[in-house]
Parts: sequence; structure tokens; C-alpha cells
Amino acid sequence: MDWSGARSGARRHIWLAHVRAGQLLELQNGRTGNEVVGHLAQLRAASPAGLAVGLDFAFSFPAWFVRQRGHASVDGLWQEVGQQGERWLAACDPPFWGRPGRRRPELPAHHRRTEAGARVGAVHAKSVFQIGGAGAVGTGSLRGMPHLLELRRAGFTIWPFDPPSPWPVVEIYPRLLTGAVHKRNGEARALYLSRSPWPIPEPFLSRASGSEDAFDAAVSAFAMDRHVAELGALGQSDDPVTLLEGEVWTPRNIDP
Repeated sequence: MDWSGARSGARRHIWLAHVRAGQLLELQNGRTGNEVVGHLAQLRAASPAGLAVGLDFAFSFPAWFVRQRGHASVDGLWQEVGQQGERWLAACDPPFWGRPGRRRPELPAHHRRTEAGARVGAVHAKSVFQIGGAGAVGTGSLRGMPHLLELRRAGFTIWPFDPPSPWPVVEIYPRLLTGAVHKRNGEARALYLSRSPWPIPEPFLSRASGSEDAFDAAVSAFAMDRHVAELGALGQSDDPVTLLEGEVWTPRNIDP
């Protein structure tokens, strides 16, 4: 899923792709974050054999921030974000930055450990503290984290924080799954899809080539389906930092 933290226009930017056994079954926008969670709960109920979900937002913050907020686990952080996230976004006080007049502050660390390797060429993962400016992921992450608690209540497990199950939810960084491609260029997206090994029928092909958000959702879903055995083998981490920060899921062979 390609996520969006926009308060207006989220229905346009949130795209969900559903792939099973190499076949694209759904590529759709038009839902809010809450509606997407409800749709995923329905898919979970209809998937007794398992269903893996990839969400394009950060599941947590650097460990120092989680500890500073007084949380021994990520659960408390998600609850606090649900209560305080909108206030943090409105104020944009340090450690948050990126809004007009809010420069990048000095912090113990801007990135989580997992983000150090989230790079393709010159493109790398942004800090979750950045809530404004080009490529900012913080807004979507703050508005996405509380949904992880809802997905857990719907029967999903959130990797790498929970014990394994056939219904894992993982954090994805689509750039790692698409590889090097000029995604903002429609012709480049169309060329990429034309050379891909996946059967993408209309109208899905037009949607995927016509929107960067739809492209990310579709290619990420195909990549996850290709590595479904790896997703099924995911287990709970025993690393204390990872249990606070989370981890971007990366397949062993990152070529889509």
C-alpha cells in the first residue's frame, strides 16, 4: 500500500494493490486511512491461509525518542501518537521540523538504524521527524502509526514487534522494491511496467503508469508476492533497539 498523511485529498493519494499468486486483483484509491483499515480487516477475514500487508510509512521513531517519551515498548508510543500526533504536527516543535521557519534541529539521531541501509543510489529514506518539505514522511507516519493498533485488533501481527502469524503487517520503503526508476515521469513508469514480468491487465496498467502512488503500490505488491515465502517466515525480533524502532522489510534479493 502507498500511504498518504494528507488531511485533504487522502482518498486520491492512498492506493491499495492486492496481488495473489502473481495476479493483480485490485489497484484502487478512493479510501481514507480509516476505510483502508476496514477493508484490510475484511480481506483478513476472507484470507484464512494468510495475508501479508505492506505499509509505506515509518512504524516508529529512533529509540532515543521512544525512551525519552517514557515508553518501554512501541505499544505505548502508538497510543501516545494517537493522542498527541495532531498537536505535534500543528506545533512542529523540535524534534520535528520542515515546516516554514522550522529548521532541522540538532538531535541525538535523526534516523532509525534500519533507515541507514534504505538507499537506492542517491535516494535514501527520510527522517520521520521531517513533517514538511520535499519527500517528508513524518506526517504520514504520525497519522499511520495509530492504525497499527487497529490492525492488530483486527487479527494482524505487526512485524517485527509481534510473534509470527500468517497475517503479518510490515513496513515497506517502495524505492527498495522498485529499484532505480524515475517514478515521477509517466513515460518512465510505463516503460518500467512494459519490461516487467508481471501480467497487468487494463485498467490496472493505465492506473499504475498514470500515477506515482499507484505505481508504488502495484510494484510493491508484486515484489511482496514474489517473496511471499520470506514474508511467511518472519518472526519477532529479540533485538531491544529493533523492538523500539521497527524495521523496514527488505527481501533478500531486492530486484523486483
